[in-house]
Amino acid sequence: MWGKRRRGDAGFTGGRAVVGLVAVLCLLPVGRAVSAEQAVKPSPASELSLKDIPYRLVYETYRETNGKENWELYLINADGSNPVNLTSTPDLDEMYPHVSPDAKKICFEADEMIEGRKVRNVYYINMDGSGRVKIADNARQACWSPDCKAIAYAKAEFERYTTSDYATRGLFIYDLETAAHKEHPNKDLFHLYNINWSPDGKWFVATVHGAMGYKHTNLAVEADGVGVYDLGFPGCRPDVSPDGKSVVWCPDEKVLWGGDLDLTSPAPKVTNRRIIFAQSGTDIFQQQADWSPDGRFIAFGRGPQKGGGGRYPVEPGCPAKGWNICIGDLTGKWVEITTDGNHNKEPDWVPIPSAARQITEKETEKSPLERILSHPLVQKNN
Repeated sequence: MWGKRRRGDAGFTGGRAVVGLVAVLCLLPVGRAVSAEQAVKPSPASELSLKDIPYRLVYETYRETNGKENWELYLINADGSNPVNLTSTPDLDEMYPHVSPDAKKICFEADEMIEGRKVRNVYYINMDGSGRVKIADNARQACWSPDCKAIAYAKAEFERYTTSDYATRGLFIYDLETAAHKEHPNKDLFHLYNINWSPDGKWFVATVHGAMGYKHTNLAVEADGVGVYDLGFPGCRPDVSPDGKSVVWCPDEKVLWGGDLDLTSPAPKVTNRRIIFAQSGTDIFQQQADWSPDGRFIAFGRGPQKGGGGRYPVEPGCPAKGWNICIGDLTGKWVEITTDGNHNKEPDWVPIPSAARQITEKETEKSPLERILSHPLVQKNN
């Protein structure tokens, strides 16, 4: 059932070593220290030309709706302008949005009271917030198939409500056309979270926590088979690039790493691991990285380690007071695009294929991570 496992990770020590550095978006070799010149505050928004980015973002936020505070899904331009509440449901909490690859729908989790009991369920809506459809009760961690015809999700491990994102059992596929559900061929999948469906449709990439013989690592799971492979990097919340050739993840809540993802070899693997984003201090988290559709930017949530409410602020729907959505171009520039600190997190880009960046034939041969490494500013720092 399970593929070859790998124990240990030399790169993880390098990630720990950068804790205490000031936040900077710059791709560096493993273990390389961030220079004082790179220890900068957020860049002026004008330096990133955010208004020229053709993509928008959807994210979860906790704020007042019709006189009642609750979790909602907001749509926003890349420069932070034109925020739109897509859900507007004061008696329901929506979170963990994922936009379909054709930018027509959004799947998400919703906490709601049913017969006096709080339950987390999975829904999808149209991009304008209309057409709400429930697809699964007591479920979570939903994501889209690359052809937009199906949604994968995990069932909750327990009947009782919990905010723990890894409290899952099994993996299921919902067909939008037939409304039919089928279980993944591997019936031994437990404690998976932050599930990604690879662009070629052949793999799921996800974190596992305390199950299936693993303590805490990231896995590649065959979409139509039973194979499970340890990708060999620690931490959690991986995000696969739009071309399926790169992945970013967080090893310790404060440092963002990237690597080349190979899902074509007999045993999938991640190589060329690098620090992308190092964070200063001990009281700031940054998590939930998401590649832009053209591979040029990364959006992420950032805020205090203690977000209020006594719960882990990183997990969907948990209080995260002071958190904001940020965008970086991976060459040393990053900005906050929200500033109200209203528990803003879990950003997900809205793809617009017709407006996607045109890259040269030579660039097409490179993964997003390779294009970042070849950037003049990155070369200068190396």
